[in-house]
Amino acid sequence: MKIDRLLSIVILLMNRPLIQAKELADMFEVSVRTIYRDIESINGAGIPVVTYQGAGGGIGLMEGYRLDRNLLTQHELADIFTALQSVSSYGGNEHTLLMEKISSVIPPSQSAAFRSKTAQLVVDFSPWGMQGPLEERLALLKEALEESAAVSFEYVAASGAASRRSVEPYTLVLKGQSWYLYGFCAERGDFRLFKLLRMKSLAKEERRYVRQDIPVQELPWGSGWCDPSGTTPVVLRFSAAGRHLAEDYFDCSQLHPDENGGYTVTVYYPEDNWLYGFLLGFGTYAEVLEPEHIRRRVGEIAAGIAAVYNAPAQPGNLN
Repeated sequence: MKIDRLLSIVILLMNRPLIQAKELADMFEVSVRTIYRDIESINGAGIPVVTYQGAGGGIGLMEGYRLDRNLLTQHELADIFTALQSVSSYGGNEHTLLMEKISSVIPPSQSAAFRSKTAQLVVDFSPWGMQGPLEERLALLKEALEESAAVSFEYVAASGAASRRSVEPYTLVLKGQSWYLYGFCAERGDFRLFKLLRMKSLAKEERRYVRQDIPVQELPWGSGWCDPSGTTPVVLRFSAAGRHLAEDYFDCSQLHPDENGGYTVTVYYPEDNWLYGFLLGFGTYAEVLEPEHIRRRVGEIAAGIAAVYNAPAQPGNLN
């Protein structure tokens, strides 16, 4: 991502008197033109980077200028390093170079303490099992974001409705162990949130766009999903054998022990297909007590599943 590249360039300039634009372009796998745009951005941030022409020239900090190496403390650098490790756990090794550059500014006498600090917290976003197609979509969308290029794809909504979309990508969002794309949808004339797993035939378009400024309060992945006005209270009872599942999914303060060795818990979720799939995922270990219409609907779905499995397997006959 661009911010990673800019920080890497700044760190390189702190440690090297001059560096060629072509070398930077090769290092970050971008064009020389992109590197010069990056230099303009760094200058705009108040760090005077200049280009020296002729033999032995290159890009360097303005003569006489010294960037304070203590601008960030080692604890702050360790926090950045840990965050980059977490992001790098999913979607390739694009942050490896920046992590190496951060490590390079730590004095040798303090490197052991720095490594210890960065090993104290590990956040691994990668899923269990292989996710090749999803990683490919992430890589393509990152390219589109970098180039301000529109993308097109077939999308299947939670309702099952399929449509073709052309979208100007703005942000990749990891929410609840699922990846989403937030962007401006040409078909809807508004910003939408798309789940990557629901995309098919994703492709980058030739069309380019100019990013708009989006007010933070309008971003939909903050509190909108769990807004109490759009949720339904659901009372669940877990059996004694299902206590481990209740403890995996809910905080202990939400769980109320019952006389049979199980738990009851009240949760608030939007009432949609996701909710029914979530409840059915507990199998026979959990039972919906309230509300009655959700309890009834879960029973109907479970009965339909049982009917499918009670009948002889008939490939091609599923509805």
